[in-house]
Amino acid sequence: MQKRSCAGFFGMCLGLAATAAGITAAAADEAPSAATATPTTAERQADPPPANTPKSGTTVPATSRQTPRPVAKAAAPQPKKPVLLPGTGSLVKGVGDDFEDENWRWNYNHPKSSEEQDKRMRSPLGRSANGRWFEGPKRGTPDVVKRIELPAPGLEGSNYGLLIASLNAGVPGRISYQMQQDDLIYNMQKVTGRGISVADSPSVVTRVYMPPFEQWERRPGPTFGFRAGCYTHAIITGEDHPDKGRFGLEEYWPGMFVCFEPANAKKKTENSAYIRVRGGRNGGEIRGPKIAETGWWTLGLSFSPDGMVHYFASPGVEDLTMEDHITSQYPYGYRTEHLKTFFYNVCTHDDGKTWSTPWVIDDPKVYFIKRQVATTTKAPSQR
Repeated sequence: MQKRSCAGFFGMCLGLAATAAGITAAAADEAPSAATATPTTAERQADPPPANTPKSGTTVPATSRQTPRPVAKAAAPQPKKPVLLPGTGSLVKGVGDDFEDENWRWNYNHPKSSEEQDKRMRSPLGRSANGRWFEGPKRGTPDVVKRIELPAPGLEGSNYGLLIASLNAGVPGRISYQMQQDDLIYNMQKVTGRGISVADSPSVVTRVYMPPFEQWERRPGPTFGFRAGCYTHAIITGEDHPDKGRFGLEEYWPGMFVCFEPANAKKKTENSAYIRVRGGRNGGEIRGPKIAETGWWTLGLSFSPDGMVHYFASPGVEDLTMEDHITSQYPYGYRTEHLKTFFYNVCTHDDGKTWSTPWVIDDPKVYFIKRQVATTTKAPSQR
């Protein structure tokens, strides 16, 4: 397969933007920035000298000079503690999509849903012809959901992926001038019912193509998300849930956002991005690794029997390893009980004229490890 130029890919996205310019979607959050402070030259000069350092111009007798201490070698980095690696075990049959079917298509059902903003779902929802994907009822479908040739060589044997992008996110026909997001959700319940128990160690792996930074929406903050829908038993927090405040089945959505930091001439910084994890035990978000190179990335989420969520990311399309482990968390203090599904977010400023970054996803898969069922053997009866 020949590699297509980035300019050609960008032109294709602009062409899709022209054809989709009348379409609409909904909301996410701002990205906190984290910087490591380093002392300035003045601060270094202001530091007092070590206690035994002689004053300038004095001579220390040879007999009183301290014997130099041996310099300790830097300790070798400790290997990461093994956790459940995404992609471990067996594939869940009938779950996933490689987008190779030439009949793959998306059926838009506009106006899109915006239940989170104005309490209007606007059924029927958009769906893929193969029944594997559907529009997010809370925030609506991306404006472009289109099977395309891969913009660059990816997984071996893969030639097609799915382009997702948005122009009008939020309430249809209304510009918010705020960051909004659209959701593309996998219909996993079609195969797994209420979901997969964490006792079976489920995990999700996907590939995503990150275009050159020149093609990203010029807005700092989250631009793409890869997340999971999970269930646990806890105090219900949903604003519109009839049992809010009571103990019951609580749904939540851990995952990872890709956040952009545009170049800043005054600060003399270049375009960059990083992964932000949702979330920590107290619900806060965690700044993850820097994205130093664009192109294909592999993202993974795994859910171990203890209810913990494990986050992985790596440049390229190779299988994930422990070196790609970002963190392990109990998001919001919850212990996951079931993996319901996975989905993608596309974020944009919703100003009616600025397109989101064009994202291409490929080959999402779900894995599990069948739990061992303890068996007991009956002792022979004695007469």
